[in-house]
Amino acid sequence: MQQILVVYYSQSGQLKDIVNQFVAPFQSAGIGIDFYSIEMEESFPFPWTDEAFFGAFPESFLQIPQPIKPIKQEFLEKEYSLIILAYQVWYLSPSIPINSFLKSTFAKDLLYNKPVITLSGTRNMWISSQEKIKLLLLENKAHLVGNVALTDKHPNHISVLTIVHWLFTGKKDRYLGIFPLPGVSQKDIESASMYGKIALEYLQKDIYDKSLQEKIVQQKGVIIKPFLLSAEYKANRLFRIWATMIYGNRHRKTLLKCFHLYLYIAIWVLMPIVWCFYWLTYPFFYRKIQKDIRKAESV
Repeated sequence: MQQILVVYYSQSGQLKDIVNQFVAPFQSAGIGIDFYSIEMEESFPFPWTDEAFFGAFPESFLQIPQPIKPIKQEFLEKEYSLIILAYQVWYLSPSIPINSFLKSTFAKDLLYNKPVITLSGTRNMWISSQEKIKLLLLENKAHLVGNVALTDKHPNHISVLTIVHWLFTGKKDRYLGIFPLPGVSQKDIESASMYGKIALEYLQKDIYDKSLQEKIVQQKGVIIKPFLLSAEYKANRLFRIWATMIYGNRHRKTLLKCFHLYLYIAIWVLMPIVWCFYWLTYPFFYRKIQKDIRKAESV
């Protein structure tokens, strides 16, 4: 019997809900499924505190692994036909738990020569993180065959307010009673089963080609917003400067407070200015933008 392994780390439970929907077609088809929830030696809080949330920035962005608890031996002894890697994005990079797993000896054993489908649930910026995931999978000699990226589709500044409310209170409700619910919508979470059904067809044939990702994109399993793509690339460069400056610095706490202030200014002051400039220059960079979009959609 074919067997698949789901590797994931979910704090709020949203990503686990997406995973459950995605694997439902596999379960209906009688495919065996194992779930490996990554556990850290020192866990991260949810809801977050200010200190923990901003304190995770340098190690998240620079992809510095932290100790994780050993994986069950039974997972290492099985032969999996497919691996689903479900992850969160922290500061434009794979979350510390996912990054720590991918840089572990466990990952080398589990992922070697295996087809992998990545599955993420994020606010809106996931492309830089996915590029980093691609490199880590390549280092583990795994084969990325598909990617589904579900996001909060509300306007950027609205999603900032709602996600901050959720992350720091733990309440997935309407902020101030008027804003939309935070995170990936329930409709989009449930749509993950459609992408699982597509992936199941390829598992049953045991042949993975570029048409898998093309079908996922056609069904809107990956949606690229041009401005956010451009903004993310710029933010990735600036984050690298901040993270390199903060990591290992004896003034770390002070610098993290400065970074917190920078984020506030970048989101609420600089982003609208960049948005205006972007659309004014859009016609001049149209071809490059379309090329970047095609690259981001692919595996």
